[in-house]
Amino acid sequence: MTVALMLFLLAALLPVFFAKLRVLPLWLSVQGLALAAMDWVQAPAPTLHSLATLLEVLLLRAALAPWLLRRAMVLCGGAERDLMPSNLFTWVAAVSLIALAFHFFGASSSAPDALALGVVATLVLLAFLLLASNAAPLAQLVALLYIENAIAVFEALLPQGWPLPVHLALGLVYLGTITVAQWLLGQRTEASL
Repeated sequence: MTVALMLFLLAALLPVFFAKLRVLPLWLSVQGLALAAMDWVQAPAPTLHSLATLLEVLLLRAALAPWLLRRAMVLCGGAERDLMPSNLFTWVAAVSLIALAFHFFGASSSAPDALALGVVATLVLLAFLLLASNAAPLAQLVALLYIENAIAVFEALLPQGWPLPVHLALGLVYLGTITVAQWLLGQRTEASL
């Protein structure tokens, strides 16, 4: 799980610092694949629940959400913007939030789930920073998807996964978030024409 968790963390951090909005569907796909790997490695034996979870993560988070995000980019434009503003203040704030998340959420301890808690805290804090520092609707949508992915990583920490209806409801919330945002971006574009 540690390798998949580190891949997930890199797929979340690198675009915040170095990517334009146009490449975010790729990074969301990598995050979805890393989440699927975490779910697969953590499942002791394949069950209906673990297979449904894996299928939901692969289809929804690794394939459908990036495709819908790409469509939203086509609708509203602005894909050449930075995800996080490229200035020293926001970079220092982001690095400070990452350090605080890992320090206060025990990533330096020897507890087995400490790294995952640090990743969850990092994603939530970075998402809040993105919401506060970037007024572009696409960047704010990506921040919301980061929070949703942090919830999925948190689920991986649980000794037993959430019941299947709860997990599927969270998947529907994730799908609803990006679908409604895509619709709103389309409405916003039509109104500006």
